[in-house]
Amino acid sequence: MEKGPPRQAKWWYSTFHTVTAMVGAGVLSLPYAMAYLGWGPGTMVMVLLWCITLNTMWQLIQLHECVPGTRFDRYYDLGKHAFGPRLGPWIVLPQQLIVQDQAILLDLHIWVHPFLPVSAPQFRFCFWGVSVAAAVMSLSYSTIAWVGCLSRGQVDNVSYDYKQTSGADYIFRVFNALGQISIASAGHAVVMEIQATVPSTPENPSRGPMWNGVVWAYFINAICYFPVAFTGYWAFGQDVADNVLVGLERPSWLVAAAANLMVVIHVIGSYQV
Repeated sequence: MEKGPPRQAKWWYSTFHTVTAMVGAGVLSLPYAMAYLGWGPGTMVMVLLWCITLNTMWQLIQLHECVPGTRFDRYYDLGKHAFGPRLGPWIVLPQQLIVQDQAILLDLHIWVHPFLPVSAPQFRFCFWGVSVAAAVMSLSYSTIAWVGCLSRGQVDNVSYDYKQTSGADYIFRVFNALGQISIASAGHAVVMEIQATVPSTPENPSRGPMWNGVVWAYFINAICYFPVAFTGYWAFGQDVADNVLVGLERPSWLVAAAANLMVVIHVIGSYQV
């Protein structure tokens, strides 16, 4: 019998939680990142980072129960086990805050935590439906973006030359583009908490169902990210905006209202993960 709160999540719950944690509004800036990398390097970086992050996700899933009889329900707990109770928090917590990439997340957690202890597995189980809605929003606004780019077609005199800027500025923007693509596959900081919702027995450890969920989440990640990045860059070339929706003129009400509303709904839903 497992101690602590009940763990009743199905493997597909982890799919929706992982998609919600990974696929965010940053997908809309991927064509802009491509403009600084070009077709060849940009495609290579996106595929390479997709594979690397999938592999590191697999490693974290295996580490969740690396000590017999113990489940590391939080990334924080795994950090303390790996680096010690004193050094571990100093190594792990800054990384988590940087990866989340927004102080608002921390502020909201501080305000909501006394009322909704969403870190507990039973609450995550209750809120899986919120993750479903947020994941659907991610898939929806990503689809609107790449379908809108295909529908619009290429701009006049589209150019795929590298953006014109000074040498030093260009180097920094290349690193920024690499960061945009890297952060697009974020979600590792909460994978331990997501796996904590999955039941585990000696015969059927949680890593099996969790890995199934992550594989499907990465499939959804791919069909959100790659089409947006490639069609956005194909349509606008080096003139693409940092938010690809800005360049879509028709149908304006669909882009401005529907897609951006979906982004807002997704962001709200992602806080509980």
